[in-house]
Amino acid sequence: MIVVTGATGNIGRPLTQALVEAGEQVTAVSRHAATVPDGVRHVTADLAEPSSLATALDGAKALFLLLSGDLHSPGAKPTDIIGLAAARGVRRVVLLSSQGVATRPLGASRVAMRAVEDALRASGMDWVLLRPGGFASNAFAWAESVRTRGTAAAPFGDVGVPVVDPADIAEVAAACLVDELHSGAVYELTGPEVITPRQQAEVIAEALGSPIRFHELTRDEAKAGMIQAVPAELADDTLDIIAAPNPDELRISPDVERVIGRAPRPFGDWVARNIAAFR
Repeated sequence: MIVVTGATGNIGRPLTQALVEAGEQVTAVSRHAATVPDGVRHVTADLAEPSSLATALDGAKALFLLLSGDLHSPGAKPTDIIGLAAARGVRRVVLLSSQGVATRPLGASRVAMRAVEDALRASGMDWVLLRPGGFASNAFAWAESVRTRGTAAAPFGDVGVPVVDPADIAEVAAACLVDELHSGAVYELTGPEVITPRQQAEVIAEALGSPIRFHELTRDEAKAGMIQAVPAELADDTLDIIAAPNPDELRISPDVERVIGRAPRPFGDWVARNIAAFR
């Protein structure tokens, strides 16, 4: 049995499907009730309360751990999930970490994630760390404004990073969950090209066949929007990167291809699969 947390999200959903297609038994974990593929067990759990994951871990051999905002919830103890998994007999954990743990180690959110990484390394379980950069799926934030007003807004419109397709992260995670050859690996996951927010809007416009007006936000405007969904320290850490990515954050990593045997998908592929959200 393989347990997938965040199973209804942009990474967890394709990961669950990939594992099912590979013949694995899967337990899908999400905070709320959800539809999952046939044959998949679904368990609701709130990772901000690690004990709620106990039932999902019964009989599990591997765990995909995606903490998301739970890492930053007041009083959260995400390292307790590592201890719980070890106590329940889980043999391997694939942790979705962050590129910033290596490139911006002093950021508040990166320090918290590093603590989870360190707990996993010391747990006695097999482990793999996945450190993606920016996600192509962040463009979903524009879906409503593109549909209703033909606009997209973002800060630092002409500063790019090599955003990664969540489906590529899912494929890498699936390989790491089932193949012990990846144990102890740290993979940095990026897309194949540096692309700016303005260029992303242009790719979406081309796929739609209609223009999109791009509006560049100030940093303060962007942060005001971000803190509606994430803690202020995470918003600041993210804005620091997208304002002035350093050479390591601009590097095209070979790790997606190293694990799954093909180059990472460009942003246009993500758009083609998700264009209905923008119509």
